[in-house]
Amino acid sequence: MKAVFVRGKNRVAVDDISVPFMGDHDVLVQMRACGLCGSDLEKVYGDYGMSSGKLGHEPTGNIIKMGKSIKGYCIGDRVFVHHHVSCHACHYCWHGDFTMCDMYQKSNIEPCGLSEQFLVHDSNITRGGLVKLPKDVTFDEASLIEPLACCIRGLTKCNLQKGDDIAILGAGPAGLMHVILAKLTGVGRIVVFDINQFRLDFAKENFDIDTYNVAGEKDIIKKMKDSTEGRGADTTIVATGNSKAIVQSFDLTRKGGNILLFGVPTEGTMVLCDISKVYSNELSIIPSYASSEIEINQAIRFISSKRINLGSLITHRFDITNASEGIECAHKAKDAIKVIITANHGNYK
Repeated sequence: MKAVFVRGKNRVAVDDISVPFMGDHDVLVQMRACGLCGSDLEKVYGDYGMSSGKLGHEPTGNIIKMGKSIKGYCIGDRVFVHHHVSCHACHYCWHGDFTMCDMYQKSNIEPCGLSEQFLVHDSNITRGGLVKLPKDVTFDEASLIEPLACCIRGLTKCNLQKGDDIAILGAGPAGLMHVILAKLTGVGRIVVFDINQFRLDFAKENFDIDTYNVAGEKDIIKKMKDSTEGRGADTTIVATGNSKAIVQSFDLTRKGGNILLFGVPTEGTMVLCDISKVYSNELSIIPSYASSEIEINQAIRFISSKRINLGSLITHRFDITNASEGIECAHKAKDAIKVIITANHGNYK
């Protein structure tokens, strides 16, 4: 079978490898679709700060083989797989900090999500990491479950209120998912900033929001304050790992407002800022890393109920044999929003 691996800085390879050995408590899934995430791109082109170097954590597919001890699933079941799961029994989990659980980083699928077939271990299965898809959720849609879940978790931390003004730095897939979710909560003005004009045009056309090209605007702070009666954003979402965006968020946000650190920063990123401004303006800086099974199931319900439509975000599909081109396409983002990798074995639904 084919699987995708990082092979040095700025380079990936599609290798032929053996199917992982399956135990009595494991499940083998045939991948149908797997989204490419900013963290995948950071692993290839940057310096990813977390322990996992595997590519692909948004996979969905069909169960093709099961260990003899597996109950509750059938061959052919359409499933979404959450690569990381928490133990639900440690100090972090008791406090609701599921993504901080030591088991969270240790648990994973084999060899990775960007693989024609991958193994789901017992630890993932028994802790909610193998979820049957509703019949009305396509594989395309299912490949967006994990990133949507991450956005749900981040916005939940921000406690948005109706009428709030939102600034979003980054018009990539995560930034636009935040737009979609924020609109559901009944927020007021949403302003999106980016340097990619294609993505800004896409956002304006599809979501009827204000957009500004950071490269072309001399003073985005003034633009935000002018549109919010001089206050600034109630919540600023940093949906990029760019350190300059983090610094800009301090001035984009109103006194007493929230700053959601969502984008994946390069390991070792340092930010020089006037911390007295953060203190005197009572800015709440809220990091949000990944998602738990709670948000995964919320995301599935959102998609299944058709309350949101994420399909338009998918602009490119690449077969796994051409995964390197897909990863480059997502990285350059010249005309791309969300790029997914497929492994089409017969019918694709």
